[in-house]
Order: sequence, then C-alpha cells, then structure tokens
Amino acid sequence: MKNTYQINGMTCNGCRGHVEQTLAKISGVSNAAVDLEKAEAVLEMDNEIPLKTLQAAMEVDGGHYSIHELGAHVHEDTKPKAVENGNGVFYCPMHCEGEKTYTEPGDCPVCGMDLVEEASATSNNGQEYTCPMHPEVVSDEPGDCPICGMDLVPKQADISAEEKSYQKLLNKFKIAVGFTFPIFLIAMSEMIPDNPLQGILSLKYWNWVQFALSIPVVFYATWMFFERAYRSVKTWNLNMFTLIGIGAGVAWLFSVFAILVPDFFPPQFKTDQGTVHVYFEATTVILTLVLFGQLLEARAHSKTNSAVKELLKLAPNKAVKIVDGKEESISIDQISKGDLLRVKPGDKIPVDGSIYEGESTVDESMITGEPVPVQKMVGDAISSGTINGKGSFVMTAEKVGADTLLSQIIDMVNKASRSQAPIQKLADKISSYFVPAVVFISIVTFLVWVTFGPEPAYVYALVNAIAVLIIACPCALGLATPMSVMVGVGKGAQSGVLIKNAEALERMDKIDTLVIDKTGTITEGKPSVEEVGSVDGVNKDLVLQYIVSLNQHSEHPLADATVNYGKTKNVSILKVDDFSSVTGMGVSGKIEGKTILLGNRKMMLEANVSIPEKLLVIVSAHQKQGKTVSYVAAAGKAIGFVAIGDKIKETSKKAIEALQNYGISVVMLTGDNHDTAKAAADHLSLTDFKAGMLPQDKLAEVERLQSEGKKVAVAGDGINDAPALAKSDVGIAMGTGTDVAIESATITLVKGDLHGIVKAHNLSKAVMKNIKQNLFFALIYNTVGIPIAAGVLYPFFGLLLSPMIAALAMSFSSVSVIANALRLRAAKID
Repeated sequence: MKNTYQINGMTCNGCRGHVEQTLAKISGVSNAAVDLEKAEAVLEMDNEIPLKTLQAAMEVDGGHYSIHELGAHVHEDTKPKAVENGNGVFYCPMHCEGEKTYTEPGDCPVCGMDLVEEASATSNNGQEYTCPMHPEVVSDEPGDCPICGMDLVPKQADISAEEKSYQKLLNKFKIAVGFTFPIFLIAMSEMIPDNPLQGILSLKYWNWVQFALSIPVVFYATWMFFERAYRSVKTWNLNMFTLIGIGAGVAWLFSVFAILVPDFFPPQFKTDQGTVHVYFEATTVILTLVLFGQLLEARAHSKTNSAVKELLKLAPNKAVKIVDGKEESISIDQISKGDLLRVKPGDKIPVDGSIYEGESTVDESMITGEPVPVQKMVGDAISSGTINGKGSFVMTAEKVGADTLLSQIIDMVNKASRSQAPIQKLADKISSYFVPAVVFISIVTFLVWVTFGPEPAYVYALVNAIAVLIIACPCALGLATPMSVMVGVGKGAQSGVLIKNAEALERMDKIDTLVIDKTGTITEGKPSVEEVGSVDGVNKDLVLQYIVSLNQHSEHPLADATVNYGKTKNVSILKVDDFSSVTGMGVSGKIEGKTILLGNRKMMLEANVSIPEKLLVIVSAHQKQGKTVSYVAAAGKAIGFVAIGDKIKETSKKAIEALQNYGISVVMLTGDNHDTAKAAADHLSLTDFKAGMLPQDKLAEVERLQSEGKKVAVAGDGINDAPALAKSDVGIAMGTGTDVAIESATITLVKGDLHGIVKAHNLSKAVMKNIKQNLFFALIYNTVGIPIAAGVLYPFFGLLLSPMIAALAMSFSSVSVIANALRLRAAKID
C-alpha cells in the first residue's frame, strides 16, 4: 500500500535526502520517496504504520522535521519564531545542511557548532523610552509618564541572541578557569623539589581534591561538548566534538577509575607513593582551552557579518509624514505606499520612492559604493538608507518594508552567505573521512607506543593517543570556505556588487570572456529623442503622433524616451488597435484603420516595407554617429524615422580596458544596426562586436562561445538579455535594468555601471585566494599536527606534544581561519 504524507522543516536537497533515508529505515517501509518542492513523502508499506511511529523515528534522528497526514492543518507559524530581541533565524556557520535555517538557537545537528543568528532588516533598531516606576509604559519618544508623571528614560535594548550566546560562553569560561587553575597548580606542584603541598595532604588526597574540582568543569562549564559528542555518535555525524569527547572523556574516566581502584593498574602506571598517574589537569585544561576557542569563535563570528550589520544601521526608525499639510513624526513601520514624506537636510531616506517636490544631493555610497553625491530632481528615484545632502524635499513612498532596495540587499546578502561554493565539496568530502581516520590513527598510535615505546609504555601510549584526538580539527576545514564567502559577499554589498550565491563568486574567478549589451549597459540607459523626420511630404507631426501612440503601449526604454518627448510637444494620443510587440525588432498596431509599423530595418524587411533611398541616407548618417534609429511605416511604405541618442557612460571605456588587461575578452552584442554598434565599439576600442542581435541570437552566441571551452559572463539590463544571462556561466545584471534581467542573473550591480564588473572580478579573485589560503592552513595544520601529536619527533629529538598544548593549537586553528577570512574586509576591489 502507498500513503502520502506532508513533511515540514525541509529547506534544501540535503534535508530531502536525510528525511528520505530516515523514513526508508523504518521497519515495514519498503520504499520512501520524498519531494522537496511539494514537501511530501510517498511511503510504500506492507501494513498501515501509525503516524506516531513515523514521527518518533524522525524525532530520534534529530527532531528538526515533522510528518503529518496529507491535507491536515498544521498549527505552525510559517515564519521563523522571534527569539527575544533576535529575528529568529539561525544557521550553521559551516553550512552542513546547505541553506537550512532554524527558528531557535542551539547546536548544529551535524557538526555540533553553535548556530549563528542571521542579521535581518526586520530587527528593531529604534530607541524606546520607559518609566522607571512603571516599566509597562513604553514610548517611542521621551516625555512624562502618564501614570506618575516622572520623566521617561531610555529603555535598555535587549541584547541579541548572538550576544547572549557569547555572554553565556563567557560565564562558563570564567567558571572553568576558576576551577581548572587550582587543579593545574596541584598537578604542577609535583615538579617542584620538596613539594610544599605534600606537607598538607598526601598525593592520594590531592588527587581526590582534583577530582572534586574537575566536576563543575566537566559536568557544567563544558558538559555541552560531551552532549554534542554523544549526539554525533548517535546520528553518526562525526565531528570535532566527537574527538574532544572521546579524548577528554577517556582521560577523565581513566583518572576517576585510577583513584577508585588503584590496585587494578600495573606498577608502570604508579608513582613512588603508590598512586596512579591521573589526568584531571589535562582533562580540565583541554576542555577549558576548547571552550576558550569557542568563545573566540563566537566573537569572531559576529564580525563576519559586520557588512550586513552596517547596512542595518542605515535603516532609519523614524520618518516625517505630511498629513493635510501638517508634518508629524511616525515610526517607519507606519509608512504606507503613496505617503508623502518630508526629508530634511542630513536625514536618512526612510523608504524607496521618488522626489515629489524640491531637489537635493543624495549620498548613495553606502549602497552603490560610489563616494560622489548624486543630484536628485523631481521625479528621480531615491533609496532607503541613503543620506540626504543640504537640500530639503518631499518624497512619495513607493516601496516600504521588505520591498525596499536596502531590505532586498540585506536578504540577498544573507542568502548568498549561506550558499555553498563548489570548492566546498572538496572540503566536505575530506571532512566526511576525517574523524574516522583520526580515531584510527589514535588507536594505531596507542598500539605502536605500547609495543615499541619506552617505559612506562602504557602511559606514553595513552597520552599520545589523546593528543592525536585533541589536536585534530575538522572544524577549521569546514569553516575555510563559508567564512570567506560570508565576508566576501558582505564586502561586495558595501561596494554595490550583490552576489546571489557563492557559486557565482567561484565562477567569476574563472571567466575569460565577457559578453555585454549596449543600451543601458555600456550607455547610460537614459535615451533621448534627437530628431523626428519624415519624407515624401508626410507631416512630421503626424509621424511623431504615430510614434507616441504606439510606444505608449511598450515597456522598452527607447519607447519611454519617445513618449516623454511627445509630452513635451503636447502630442495628442491616437487610439491603437491590435497592438503587437516583436522583441528585438519593434512594435505595430492599427491606427485609424491603417497598419502602422515602428521598428528597425529588420522589421521593415520582414514586413516587405519599401524604404525610400532618401530615407536610407538620412538614417545611415544618424547611425554612423552612434544613434539608434527606428523607421515609421504606413500602408507598406516607410514615411519617417526617429533618431534616439544614448550617451556612453564615462566609466565604460575605463572598465573595458581594465577587464581586457586582466586577459578577459570583451564582446558587444546589440540589437542595434551595424553602423550604430560600430560607432560605440570604435569609441570603446572594441574589436569584437555583433549587431542586429535578437534574444535568440545572443543566446546562440553564448552557447557557441561555451562550446569552444570559454567561460562566459554576460552583462545586460533588458528582457532581451534574460535568455543569455540565464545560459551564461555568470549572469551580471545592471541594477537599473528590468526585474526579469535581475532575476536571470547571479550578480547584480546596484549602480548599473560596468566598473562594477571590475569590482566583481577583483572580489572573486580575492575571495577564492582567501578560501585557498584557509584550506591550505587547515590541511597543513592537520597534516603536520597529527603526526607530531602521535610522537614522530620523539625518536629523533625526544619531543612529545602535551594534550594541553594540542588543545590550545586546535582551538586557535578555527580562530585563525576566521581571522584570515576577516582580512577580506580590507581588500581593495575598486
């Protein structure tokens, strides 16, 4: 029999596979098939299995997923649950389960590391005020308490879940140090001649004192390490805590057994006083040092997403709304689309919108990365978080809340930070064999020392086997890639380069060919009508009327330019029937019973339109000057034209030269005619270009280049670029372009400037170099550290590695990887 169930909690393909394996292992289930998109599981079973049995199996395996009868109402909030002042979204810094997130803080079920809280634009950064006598009174502004009249005081903001986790670790670390230090002193006193402690108590009783002092360290301050180790073995997700749990656990249990039944051990384990050597100091020092490493990691993790936190600071919490001609201060959460807002000099712009009245300069550097303020006039777009200059203006709110550019940037950065780069697969593959290999090496180390080591051989064997377990650090290997990606993506966001996923960063590093569009990519994307003309005695005003009437139905940027031009000429709009748009060619429709065509020469040829020689000459002259020209035809004959100019961006030439100097071939593909394309190519010193390219032609050209073994990036801004953007190895969209182009791309340039591609290229180079450094450090560290811990230097130099030193080295290995990743914040990508 087959039954279909609803699965909740899956967020990636790794989740799907995990759930599928768990369900397939249940007794009575002959086959299990899980669909991630539908969030369903189809189970084939011999007999009906109770739902409780299925859910119990999933809870035993981690409890992060739930199973329900198909169609049953699930009483769960689909949004993450808020955790006090946090935003309720947590993820594993090693991305063990891909982009999966959790709604509560805790440990990663795979690697055991503390989950990290994601910074979110929904976090409240506003100051609140409360009454010291009546804490239930809360106000957004200072004032008097309505109950007792006392002055309201600033409310102490709740610290984030990230900070609370750090404080919790810090408190445990203080306790661990407080109890570990006297244990260490007792153990080290044996090295002092005429040990003064022996006069107080015998060694036997000092061992009991060490045991008592170790209990708070083992069973409170660092007990979480043993919990994680147990869970890792139970689920067979072996990790760093598996090794720590085994190593420190064996040392502590050995010591406890030694003080309870000392006569069980052979003489070589005993001291001159008949007591057995104990390792309480090694156990507690190791655990305390590992805890210290976790503390440093928690503090370092808070810096890796500092770029997002800086972006969050840009979001203001107040705005000035104009209501019936009066100004009133409101919370940013109260702004609705269409509201009129006053922005005063020096204020942050609260939401996305456009200037309704007034003008000013706006500092957009925090979003575009460009330091020069931009002049803004009536009708110009402005973005949330940017800073107004010395002018004052009224704006219309157009996008609020999560729809603002700033919120979208933060969301994109968070998602990209959790994505996995292909190079991480290498680290993941190594890590999957790492822990079993280390345990095997530890066992071999023990046996070799027992067989060939000097007396006391068993003591040497135990100490070195523990050192091998403790020094090994799969954590450093797992952090190598995600830490660099997180910092790199944040760095890009601060420079106006938005990375959709980590794979795009890695692929950008290998790009050798860049395909670029002309309009809106090389040019400013702000076309303007330069001339409207007619031939054979046709009224020029009628030609303009045809052009404006047709283009009012089109979404093309060139169409907008003609419509705006028509408005300045007070052109009356004619009714258009049977409107049709042909991508890459033009538009057509019936006006007053006549079929009117407006488009390029290719459209005219396909419609068998005759073009007078005189018109061809005029059009050719405009095209050689780099203008885009469209023909106007009526009744099968061309009767006029419109010439549109679009200024080439000042940075385009410099950016193309920089990319060519990096060895990247730049190819321009445009829908314009050959003469217009050549004029632009000559200006930019481009030798490789193709004109008259339709969307399918651009797609075919990208496929041709890829078939030749080229790694192709495509930069564009329009709907006609979307197929090529999607097909390319790396799609780069201009932030000033269409939503379709941006959705098809993996990198978005906020400013819509070719120089952003130079930034993206430099960023990818810096990130990949950093990742390789991290992987090298992690691999070399373990390659050198494990043999030294095993004692390979002892036959030659008489050197052994104390488990305590091994713990210190292990703790700092992860911190060193994070510290190296943080260097990316200072990388120069301009």
